[in-house]
Amino acid sequence: MLTLNNLQAPQISVSRGQREAANGHRATAILLTGLPAAGKSTLAQALHAELFKLGMQSTVLDGDALRSTLNADLGFSETERRENVRRTSELAALLIDSGQIVIMALIAPLADQRALFAQRLGRDYHEVWCSAPLDICEQRDPKGHYARARCGQLPGFTGVSAAYEVPRDPALVVDTGRASVNDCTVQLLTWFRTCEIIV
Repeated sequence: MLTLNNLQAPQISVSRGQREAANGHRATAILLTGLPAAGKSTLAQALHAELFKLGMQSTVLDGDALRSTLNADLGFSETERRENVRRTSELAALLIDSGQIVIMALIAPLADQRALFAQRLGRDYHEVWCSAPLDICEQRDPKGHYARARCGQLPGFTGVSAAYEVPRDPALVVDTGRASVNDCTVQLLTWFRTCEIIV
């Protein structure tokens, strides 16, 4: 009978260090966390595009995309949200080992959920708070979710009937509520250089 004890990690033919040297940058992961409609996905794609222009290897793990593919079987209970984060962290770890900069755009509303990223990814994990206030997020409401949540049609919606815990000690805070996408992207790239992730 096949069990986990019978599994064996494969031999690595190309190391992470070799990939980083070939790519010309460190592999790492950042989580863009914030309220719904805080601008996480927009900023993730803008950063991804700028890194591509610089010849950097990056991948975006977007919450909505993951929810419709890898995590399509999960709902939005606290247990299922934790599993969503756990699976995403495992995928991020694989991408980091392949030498990539991983840009994760997820709400991950609770501190203990975000702690799963820190536990799995260790020093490769960096938390970036997309600091857009609730009233601005509601004004944007691109998917109409806030309006539905206010009418009771979306129970457990973060920011309305479910809590969002502001990161206590993020690596970076970006004002996605008031600053332009370009300004936020420049801020992230500057921070990347400060941390010597890219040069």
